[in-house]
Amino acid sequence: MSDDELIWRIAGGSGDGIDSTSQNFAKALMRSGLNVFTHRHYPSRIRGGHTYVEIRAADKDVQSRGDGYNFLLSLGDSFARNPQEEAYYGNEEIKPLSENLDELREGGIIVYDEGLISEEDVEAINLEERAEENDWHVFPMDLRGLAKEHGREVMRNTAGVGVTAALLDMELEHIEDLMSDAMSDDILEANLEILHEAYDTVNEEYDFEHDLRAPTGDHGAEQALLSGSNAIAYGAIDGGCRFIAGYPMTPWTDVFTILSQNFPDMGGVSEQVEDEIAAAALAVGASHAGVKAMSGSSGGGFALMSEPLGLAEMTETPLVLVESMRAGPSTGMPTKPEQGDLEFVLYTSQGDSSRVVFAPGNIEEAYEQTRLAFDIAWEYQIPTIIIYDQKLSGENMNVDVEFFDREPEPGLGSTMTEEELKEAAHDASGKFHRFQHEPDNDNHVSPRSLPGQKGGRYLATGNEHSPVGHISEDPDNRVFQMERRVQKLEAIRDELDEERPSNQTYFGEDDAEYGIITWGSSQGAVVEAVERLNEQGHSVRGISVSDMMPFPEQEMTEFLESVDEAMVVEMNATAQFRGLIQKELGRFGEKLTSLLKYNGNPFEPAEVVEGYEVNLEDGDREPTAQVRIEPAAGD
Repeated sequence: MSDDELIWRIAGGSGDGIDSTSQNFAKALMRSGLNVFTHRHYPSRIRGGHTYVEIRAADKDVQSRGDGYNFLLSLGDSFARNPQEEAYYGNEEIKPLSENLDELREGGIIVYDEGLISEEDVEAINLEERAEENDWHVFPMDLRGLAKEHGREVMRNTAGVGVTAALLDMELEHIEDLMSDAMSDDILEANLEILHEAYDTVNEEYDFEHDLRAPTGDHGAEQALLSGSNAIAYGAIDGGCRFIAGYPMTPWTDVFTILSQNFPDMGGVSEQVEDEIAAAALAVGASHAGVKAMSGSSGGGFALMSEPLGLAEMTETPLVLVESMRAGPSTGMPTKPEQGDLEFVLYTSQGDSSRVVFAPGNIEEAYEQTRLAFDIAWEYQIPTIIIYDQKLSGENMNVDVEFFDREPEPGLGSTMTEEELKEAAHDASGKFHRFQHEPDNDNHVSPRSLPGQKGGRYLATGNEHSPVGHISEDPDNRVFQMERRVQKLEAIRDELDEERPSNQTYFGEDDAEYGIITWGSSQGAVVEAVERLNEQGHSVRGISVSDMMPFPEQEMTEFLESVDEAMVVEMNATAQFRGLIQKELGRFGEKLTSLLKYNGNPFEPAEVVEGYEVNLEDGDREPTAQVRIEPAAGD
């Protein structure tokens, strides 16, 4: 972590307003001209339990959480279940302080609320001794007492932001503007008073011996602070989606909520239903009726969608699903990130699957690939899935507003007009040949009609069917229909390779000796790690892969042929993406090693750097981080 960046961590209990306070502070830093990236850590509890949000801010681009952090604002946990050390979960009041010390870098700053965290508790964790060893600068402040003086204990968050701004020598202008946007009247006045009182108290009572100051910067264009969930939702809207059905489940709920909030203003429909089977089935029905529709869930809920997904595949009904991974199996760790659902999403459902799967790695890719998902799904009449995780879902970073300045795509793809239907093939009963054996095109798509179109009548069934939709077990018909559905993926792969910009992200040296491969939300940490490794004199290039199905065989072959060895970085215990590469390109198995992390926390750049050094240069030592290295086949 460089000295020209701030990595600020605010910690407290769930329900203490940590998320909203951090969002506003991140926006203030962004408005001051800095690039920001947030990382959220929270338990699966409504109230109480240690939670924190980390904000990384710098004048340079930031695409990942940093290595450790340098400023801690610890509010304590005001919803602690049992403040006794011998309790099963320990003394929860002090955990927002005690559980954050290991990652605080030398010379860092600690502000804690002595109105909630007692002096005895601070002595019990040996804070004074540890602060001396690490040159930490500790500022106990009675934030709770200050807030109560102004009427509401919740305003201790505002007091903490005021203390932060003073210690970092920040002006209050942008913080005041954000408070004015969100509050009014007496509440705004009280918060402004406590902000300034906390700010002035620090400046009056403390002499600063630390060197940490807020960086300065300037944006050349207007910025927006967005999460991956925002990007997926906005990509769906601009892709023409006007129907969503779902059931709440962390972390998919964010996408569902954002679309549900926006649809009423644009003629869209949002339905919260009784379970995920109904959600996916409603989306299939809406799509069949002629609306661009989507549904989604996290792993446990997506498991229930297997049957409707298979129905969409068999009836060739366009559909977009999102699957937001979290640590499993079963309930697992509902609020922690992991990339363990890849094989599940690729292969769930009955029989041979015909689906497209994209795994965006950052905010921009989440928006673009969601739009692409709708385009592909409606053009090729195939289910398309966006797979992402809790990390990408909830992390925020600033993006140029002009990035989203593009035209929406409301079209329904390969859907026939009534004029075209007049000339289309029909059988003696008048039914339209919806499922032609040999369509007159190169993409193996048999154009569809919509209910109510004159001349467009056909049958839709989950059974194998004849061209007009009647159930059929004829062997020749089965071969024609199966091969046509499967061959769509070949046509999609050709289009992705030849007619569109690559969905894969490349970084590092083009002629490097070593490669690092990743997918999804681990992209940012790997990009920064590759930059560091090359600055240190290593020869490394990287690729972040988004196309999970159909697999980008050509691009991956070229990448693997260009390097001597490659390390696959992913957040799961079973090396699922490495397994996919070896399934598709088995001849490269001896080139591939794995760096795996599955402790509920995403990769930091330093962990990838160390993993590379241990994996490819010094295999005799073990990494210090909580990661696992899996050697190449044959080693």
